[in-house]
Amino acid sequence: MIDEAALLTGQKHLFSLPDGIHYINCATRSPFSKAVEQAGHDALSQHANPFGLHPDDFFAGSARVRSLFSALVHNPDPERIAIIPSVSYGMGVVARNLPNKPGIRRGQQIVLVDSEFPSDVYAWDRVRAELDLTLTVVTMPTDSPRGDRWNERILDAIGLDTALVVTPAVHWMYGIRFDLEAIGKRAREVGAWLAVDGTQSVGAMPFHLDAVQPDALICAGYKWLMGPYSLGLAYFGPAFDEGIPLEESWMNRLDSNQFHRLMDYQPVYRPKAYRYNVGEQTHFIQMPMLETALTQLLNWQPDRIQDYTRALLAPAWASLEALGCSVEPANGSTGRSHHLVGLWLPDHADPMAVTQALQAERVSVSARARVLRIAPHLYNTPTDIDALVSVLTNVL
Repeated sequence: MIDEAALLTGQKHLFSLPDGIHYINCATRSPFSKAVEQAGHDALSQHANPFGLHPDDFFAGSARVRSLFSALVHNPDPERIAIIPSVSYGMGVVARNLPNKPGIRRGQQIVLVDSEFPSDVYAWDRVRAELDLTLTVVTMPTDSPRGDRWNERILDAIGLDTALVVTPAVHWMYGIRFDLEAIGKRAREVGAWLAVDGTQSVGAMPFHLDAVQPDALICAGYKWLMGPYSLGLAYFGPAFDEGIPLEESWMNRLDSNQFHRLMDYQPVYRPKAYRYNVGEQTHFIQMPMLETALTQLLNWQPDRIQDYTRALLAPAWASLEALGCSVEPANGSTGRSHHLVGLWLPDHADPMAVTQALQAERVSVSARARVLRIAPHLYNTPTDIDALVSVLTNVL
């Protein structure tokens, strides 16, 4: 039962989105809140004059962000969080260390979900060739409902010959959820690593690290974390503690905050995930923006964002289904999410033409394959959803 007292109301007043713009497209990029925007302006002003900058200032902002992100995903150890520039970087870390995974052997498989985002696919090409691994892509069922059967297929695909499982919590095109707790349990049973792309879920949907127990959780920061582009966060578990980083940043070494001793070259890394930080991880302008965004998300709480977007979209489904559209049912951990929903269009509809018609009426969603990806957030109101339904009614 939903606690009515805990429900969020619309937060559009905290954003600078103009009236008449119906931006239902957070899965492409989130708008900055006014607070995040101001944090960026403040950082620019501060660093216009860098006088008085101290060595610890190069590390303090990222330390706060690690703690905030850890709270968001219920991670008890912020030292397991790395600052990364992109999902491809984080998956690159996994690929770089896969040859050193205990028990790895030729002929094993990497399990992926169908139609995954390219950064979660290209990462494995080189290591797959080097280790003679195979790639098993678990296809999505063609008939609705798809979620239960897709999850069953994934679990069936994970066996003793599996070295790595790569999956999101929510499919980036369709909004279908994957039962990460069940997938994680199955991966551990067979000794496989689990790498989760949380980009389209973390921040808008609850994630409990202790329940899933991934070996890696990788998130871009500019979507549901509501931060700036080219800045992301990744959790790396114990399997990566003695691993090989993608680059050898001086900041990732022990005592690197002691600038007067930097020429005393240090062979030892800082503990746990620090070795995987991107070079120049300080991000003097962007880090305060991400810090502000994460602080706001912790105040809003992902479960309340789910409740808000569920209630926001609920009145639209009957009208859209009457037009011949369909959505995956809401079915717990294997149904659709509420912040990102794939709307299957009728066969006669051209997704790109539909998107252009929506854009002409200042309604922003994304076309992905044969679905429209609808991705609302707290800045959306019923007016935005009414505009979406109105245009689709006219077009379809």
